[in-house]
Amino acid sequence: MPATKKSKKKASKTSIATVKSADRDVTQLSPAALGLMADFFKVLSEVSRLQIVCALKSGDKNVTEIIEITGLGQANVSKHLKMLAQAGVVSRHQEGVCVYYQIANPFLFELCDLVCNALSVQIEQQSQQFEQLGAMRQSR
Repeated sequence: MPATKKSKKKASKTSIATVKSADRDVTQLSPAALGLMADFFKVLSEVSRLQIVCALKSGDKNVTEIIEITGLGQANVSKHLKMLAQAGVVSRHQEGVCVYYQIANPFLFELCDLVCNALSVQIEQQSQQFEQLGAMRQSR
């Protein structure tokens, strides 16, 4: 039997409570809480959504401004903003007839910095390994 909106909402509240009660120790999270975490990362796993997040780093923007910065189409931006808002990554507020979006959790940029730094180290290590392989190849 498919889950109703009410049962999904209850499950979501239960999972959120589980995440909060875990004192941020990932090793102690329930499968439901880990599922929420996986869903959060899935939302960030799309290049267009990351472009939108980066566009919002400097402050609130409306859809037109996001389109200008990212070069994405209006329908695409609107679709991704909806997903980002549902995931709690961005929030929105209205000023007159314009809707502005902003990052809901600034920690997101700290997370991005951690990932970028880790990737940089990984790429540097790979580069050194390639250099060593090249040197071995030339010495033959």
